[in-house]
Amino acid sequence: MPSAAFPPSENAAPAKPRGGAASAPANSVGPLTPHLYAPDAVRPLRAKEHFLSADTLVELHEHPWPQLTFSTRGVIRLSTQDGSYIVPPSRALWVPANMPHSITLIEDAELRTVYLHAWLAPTWEKCEVLEISPLLRALMLALDTTPDGLPPADPQAPQRERMIAPLLVDEVERATQIRIDVPLPTDKRLRQLCETLLRNPADRATLAERAATIGASERTVARLFRDQLGMSWQQWRQQAVMAHALPLLARGMAVSQVAAASGYATDSAFCAMFKAATGRSPTSFQHRKRPAAT
Repeated sequence: MPSAAFPPSENAAPAKPRGGAASAPANSVGPLTPHLYAPDAVRPLRAKEHFLSADTLVELHEHPWPQLTFSTRGVIRLSTQDGSYIVPPSRALWVPANMPHSITLIEDAELRTVYLHAWLAPTWEKCEVLEISPLLRALMLALDTTPDGLPPADPQAPQRERMIAPLLVDEVERATQIRIDVPLPTDKRLRQLCETLLRNPADRATLAERAATIGASERTVARLFRDQLGMSWQQWRQQAVMAHALPLLARGMAVSQVAAASGYATDSAFCAMFKAATGRSPTSFQHRKRPAAT
């Protein structure tokens, strides 16, 4: 599967005029009280849940323990300094300890986070997107989500967390890792250009038009893509479009709608790009409900 990426400030904003900048998220909130769920030797796993509306940004923050972030419904994007990651309900994102990150809600979502004590967790040093197995999902959802200062909803929560911990970590380490990150540049002007497209992937402005919005020439921007990201503008844009399209397909959106939302004038052009990038048709990524048991 190709790489794909998202920036810290991205949101599902409406389309803007060609070359124009997209607006910031409508709502911005601080860290969701991670200090009330700090894992320790007695409770090595801590879970929390929050219901957040679309177009909400959880501001940049960090904490000294690693985490798994996922949503039981709704798509989110978690961003770091180097890029960001899309997290539909079928996936979880591993975030190492002490890594600054922010979260943008693409849809209304039930956001869940599992914090792990450092002695228990895998030693991965970068973010990893993981497929959630049925067992891993069940283990994460079985954890009590009561914050410190209140009695747990389940009086046996600390004991259950200690019992669940080794199996959950084993399931995390067995999970399939999916490379869906898109690199973001360090050059401020180029990063602005990238974030504008990521906020509004349907905008088909040319590279020359985008370069003009940041006060640079098309040639300069093309060189910056090669120097900073190791790829051409066209390659980077395709990865960004793929990252936008995949979760829409996974939610069952019609291919024609996904193509339009991704800035393609025709379904056939979108399907050709998609198949060239993945070797599979867009419909093969669509979620299909299982037939009811008879």
